[in-house]
Amino acid sequence: MSTSLQTPGRGLAPASMWFRGMLFAFGLVLLAAFIASCGSGKLPAFQSGQNAYVTLPTQNSVLQLTIDGLTGQITMGTQTPQVGGTSPKGIALLANKYLYVANSQANTISTFTVAGDGTLNQVGTPIPSGGTGPDAAVIDSSGKYLFVSNNFSNNISVFSIDSSSGALTAVAGSPFFANDTPGEIFILPSDNFVYVTNSRIGTVTAFALDSSTGILTPVPGSPFESGAGASGLAVDSTDSFLYVANTSAVNPGSVATGNISGFNINSTTGSLSPISGSPFTSNVGAGPTTLVAAPNGRFLVSTTSGSSYSVWCFSIIPTTGQLLSEPNSPFSVAAGNLFALIDSTGSFFYIGSQSANGVEAYTLNSNNCVPAIVTHSPFSFGTAPGKMVIAP
Repeated sequence: MSTSLQTPGRGLAPASMWFRGMLFAFGLVLLAAFIASCGSGKLPAFQSGQNAYVTLPTQNSVLQLTIDGLTGQITMGTQTPQVGGTSPKGIALLANKYLYVANSQANTISTFTVAGDGTLNQVGTPIPSGGTGPDAAVIDSSGKYLFVSNNFSNNISVFSIDSSSGALTAVAGSPFFANDTPGEIFILPSDNFVYVTNSRIGTVTAFALDSSTGILTPVPGSPFESGAGASGLAVDSTDSFLYVANTSAVNPGSVATGNISGFNINSTTGSLSPISGSPFTSNVGAGPTTLVAAPNGRFLVSTTSGSSYSVWCFSIIPTTGQLLSEPNSPFSVAAGNLFALIDSTGSFFYIGSQSANGVEAYTLNSNNCVPAIVTHSPFSFGTAPGKMVIAP
């Protein structure tokens, strides 16, 4: 007797018809989701979720988070034991394997291993940061080096990373002088150049990176003048243009306070030269602090504290790097000036907020940059966060 669900001359058996009907219905659901998402300017994120980590300076600990890949909602996970007098701030993640935390009060760096479920376990005792007031922590794209800015001692430390143990070793010559109050760090994906903001003197310090040794050498002409309160850093999708948020810069003839400097990056030397029309500002608002470039390469977004004119969005002209304010920008939504991140799918936008004691979460419309709040945002941790990192 034949076991086929289809008998010649009699059509499909009920089981086969049901199965095909279910496939058809499922296809309609996916098509409807795709059409709806395209209309909103946001593609659906078909994934279960991502781990993320945030430092909690006043609680002297690090909090594990889970980001829902479909909704963008944040769920709090485990928290590392509180260690008094550390005040962790900067945070860097290496391949879901090791997490490094800069302890701004203790002047040390803690190393954690990342378990399969994302939980953290501290390895050994923290090591000296190489300076005072460690602030930002960044790992280069090769995963070979950790960079830490030391805000109070005016230098930047570089450590080589042991890939098998996660252990850190200071490279020759570290720490390197980085001018007054070094803060945010940006490393070009090519790993040729490292840029650091100097908020108190309104400049950007630039280094050439020797990828074989980790040694930093000042770029000719460094530091480069940016503007008062230089803070956040970002580059365009081609690594041709560098942008700097100048929090307290004055704009003659404008009601807005603060602006964004744009620089051409010399691909050979790393030197910076102003983009025509720079600096760029919003038509209203004050205090741009963070910067993040959208993965689609179209937009540059900056955030300020408060909820009035708090999210500034600019389109990037690919050929010149000039910035054009998007229609209806700035947007009056609850924001913050602690950090700004877009997840690896480009689906969700997260802002560190002191007033919310946590994170404000949005989607960004890929057509016009309009932010739409994620359900249940803000996500409060009970205390202001320091810095946040999202696992790839």
